[in-house]
Order: sequence, then C-alpha cells, then structure tokens
Amino acid sequence: MEENLKQKLLNRAVTSEQEKEDESSLGKRVWKESKVMWIVAGPAIFTRFSSFGLNVISQAFVGHIGPRELAAFALVFTVLIRFANGVLLGMASALSTLCGQAFGAKEYSMMGVYLQRSWIVLFVTALVLVPVFVFTSPILILLGQDESIAHVAGTISLWAIPVMFSFIFSFTTQMFLQSQSKNVIIAFLAAFAIVIHVFLSWLLTMNLKLGITGAMFSTILAYWIPNVGQIIFVTCGWCSDTWKGFSFLAIKDLWPVVKMSLSAGAMLCINVNGWEMMISLGFMAAVSVRVANELGKGNSKAAIFSIVVTVLTSFSIGLILFTIFLLLREKIAYVFTTSEDVAIAVGDLSPLLAFSLLLNSVQPVLSGVAIGAGWQSTVAYVNIGCYYIIGIPFGILLGNVFHLQVKVTIARIRINRWSKVEPDHETIRSDN
Repeated sequence: MEENLKQKLLNRAVTSEQEKEDESSLGKRVWKESKVMWIVAGPAIFTRFSSFGLNVISQAFVGHIGPRELAAFALVFTVLIRFANGVLLGMASALSTLCGQAFGAKEYSMMGVYLQRSWIVLFVTALVLVPVFVFTSPILILLGQDESIAHVAGTISLWAIPVMFSFIFSFTTQMFLQSQSKNVIIAFLAAFAIVIHVFLSWLLTMNLKLGITGAMFSTILAYWIPNVGQIIFVTCGWCSDTWKGFSFLAIKDLWPVVKMSLSAGAMLCINVNGWEMMISLGFMAAVSVRVANELGKGNSKAAIFSIVVTVLTSFSIGLILFTIFLLLREKIAYVFTTSEDVAIAVGDLSPLLAFSLLLNSVQPVLSGVAIGAGWQSTVAYVNIGCYYIIGIPFGILLGNVFHLQVKVTIARIRINRWSKVEPDHETIRSDN
C-alpha cells in the first residue's frame, strides 16, 4: 500500500515537471514554428505581390497608349487571364499536397515524378482554354461589348496565350520548391522580373512607341524570366535529392493526379482575388507546406500546432489592417487621389472592406490546410455551396428586396461628378 502511494506521488511529481517544461517550452515552440512558417510565407507573399504587380505595371503603361487599349487590356487580364490563373493555380495545388507529403515522408525521388505529372495535367488544361483566347473578339461582341474594344481585346488575348502557358511552370515549380523550403530563389527571380519589366515597358512603350506590341512583349518576357530561372534551379543540381531527371513514371498513374487536380481547381478557381488577398495567400502556401510535411512524417500533432500558429499570425495581421481601415477611412483615398468625392466614396466602403480583410485573413489559411491534407474535393463542395447556394441568392435578396444597391448608385453619381460627366437626373431624383 505504501509502495503504491509513493509511486502515485512520484508520477504526480513527474507529470507536474513535464507540465512546467511544456509551459516553458511553448514560447520556444511557437517561435520555432513561426520561423519555419515565415521561411515559406515571406517569399511567397513577396512573390504574389510581384506577380500581381506585373499586370498593374503593364496596365499603367498601356493606359498611356489610349483609353480603348486600356479598356481592352483590362478586359483581357481581369477576366480571361485571372480565370485561367484561377483554374491552373487551383489544379496545381494538388502538387503542393503530393510534394509536401512526399518530402515529409522522405520519398524524395517521387517529388520530381509528381512535378512532371502536374506539368502534363496543366498543359492539357491550358490547351482546353486556348480557344477562349483565340475567339475572344466574337465572344465579346456576342456578349454586347463595344466592337472597337472587342477587336483590340482580341489582339491582346492572342498575346496573352504565352502568359497563360507560363502559369504551368510558374505554379508547379513554385510549389515543388516551397515544399522543400527552397523558395527564396523564387522571390529573387520575381524581383528581377519586376525590374526588367519596368525598364522594357518604358523603353518599348514610351520611348520606341511600339504600342500594344511593346507592352505585351515586355509582359510575356516578365512572366517567363522567373520560369526559366526556376526550371534551371530545379534541373541543374540545386534539387539533386528531389529531381532525378525526366522519367516515364510521369505518364503512369496519371488519373489520381487528374482527380485531385480537378478537385483543387474547383476549390480555388471560383475564388479569384486581387491585392487584398496577397498576404493571406502567402500564408496559405506556408500552411499547406507545413501540414503536408508533418502529415508525411506521420506527426499529426505538429501539423495541428502549425495550423494554430499560422491562423493566429494571419488573423493578427488581418486585425491590424481591419483597425487601420476603420480608423483612417477616407484618408486612405488621398494617397491615390485628390478628389473629395472619391475620398467620401472610399470612406463609405471602408467598413465593408475592413471586415472583408478580417474574414479573408483566415479563410485562405484554412484552404491551405485542406491542400496540405489533401481534402480539396471536400472544400470544393463547401465553396460551391457558399458561393452559389448561399452567397448569390443572399446578394440578390439584399440588393433587390432590401434595396441596398442604392449605395452603388450613389457611388456612380460621385464618380460621374469626379469625371466631370453629367449624372442621370432621374436617378438622382429617385435616390432622393
């Protein structure tokens, strides 16, 4: 009896010491996990800002060519390119699952095979999308677009085909390198491409007056420079453990990769975003890598801990941005414009933007968890339900039944004033 009592007291003492060690080491674990996370998230965030910035730079220089060219360029890149981007990025995220888990399980040789399989799947997908770019003009005219803009958009869309095909190698090699935490090279190449793009756009568009031809040539080159650098980095010895050369295994067992890619494409392609999501998408890349690596090792507790740290980090940044937009409101607009009307419109919309930033600081991270765990098909159903079963009907209800679209009407009137165009007097009277 006495022996049992001593043993219980000893066990309690050991447990108490372990709890103290766990509490003291929690801060160290969070710090260690944060460092590992930022190794992936930091370059990923910078790369996403840089890649998105390529279109903004091109659009800025095209705007100096003429308003028709600017409208056509915006139409092609905000509709066609972003749609293709969403589809191909979504399908490429299957590679993040496969490579991340293979790296965690130390199945290094399979990572190169998965990369090649993803190239095949994405290349076929890009070929399916090509007719949309070839027949852009008649499609836009059929949808009621102005013919002059539609014809210019048709020319630009042909130039945009190489941009679309660049996504095949861009997304896949990035995910291949991110799964190994070798993505600093991606950030360097993205920065180099931005510098080259600005110089060539100025030289070809402003100096040599080559118009759309010059702007699109610079854009294509800027998209392909990082791809060439990444492929050289992967195939020429810097990834010797994970790249063993081209293999016939890449054309075997393609169907599981196709199914996962289709699920991933459905998960991401219906949620295409702009600047406001670049930080969160960087964290999405980081958490997908960390979860996949830890699950590949069979360490589910470490995966859960990584999820908690990443979600809290992303939410903290979202909370800071939320506070900034709520406090500054219309003052933010004066960074970009001197118009008081535009600033007032921005101030009205700032609370909505603030809440959007706060919520979107978490959602992409959870999508990254799904990618790392290979749950793309489940999340695809969730996204489709949220957007098309709940979101759109609820938007129609708020817009038409509760007449909340009046906010859009007021904003349009203010923009008309800013543009020195006479507003529709009937609309003003109806609002009053």
